[in-house]
Amino acid sequence: MSMIDGTRVKETSATHGAYVTLREMILTGALPAGEKLKIEQLRGLLNTGASPVREALSLLTSDMLVERIDQRGFRAAPASKANFEEILALRCTLEDLALRQSIQNASPAWEEKLVLAHHHMKKASGQGTKLFEEAHKKFHMALLANSHSPILERLCAQLYDLNIRYRYLAAKSNTYQKRDVSAEHEEILEAAIQRDQDRASARLLSHYRLTGEYLTRELDI
Repeated sequence: MSMIDGTRVKETSATHGAYVTLREMILTGALPAGEKLKIEQLRGLLNTGASPVREALSLLTSDMLVERIDQRGFRAAPASKANFEEILALRCTLEDLALRQSIQNASPAWEEKLVLAHHHMKKASGQGTKLFEEAHKKFHMALLANSHSPILERLCAQLYDLNIRYRYLAAKSNTYQKRDVSAEHEEILEAAIQRDQDRASARLLSHYRLTGEYLTRELDI
């Protein structure tokens, strides 16, 4: 490998590292919604150069987690009731379509992967928020993974990530933990593997809308 190639690999790795770290900080609220993201402060925080930070922030604008506020400035995407309601409406519409397609295309292999993803999510429930969130996303994406519509699945995954910040906000509510989320997941899984499109969709949308009710009722967003 030439010196130029080695430099490019190093820069790409630095950008990826900055992207992953900043993305997690925005999703979890470590970088609050609407906060201005200053390159110099972030490069010190991440112990990297200004260029990887700027490139990572540009990538995050494509994920709709960061906004440009002027020619060179950035901020974490704001959180609001209107924004959450739009995300929720889109998730319900698109995931309803994707889930129905997945069930319509149901196969033993898909069912096995779905059951395994659910098992891993249950196992991760007592192992900390980060591990649970990773397993939780894998379960929800496994529900849709048999839709044979890669663009639709990608949009659903992006909307899931946009929603995570609000789920972290909801988790701070005293009443959020009173829900039996595990039972909600069980009901979704059972309907999906029984290939009942209507019941599976109804359970999934109820699961999302219950979170929406907590957010709009309990949180000041």
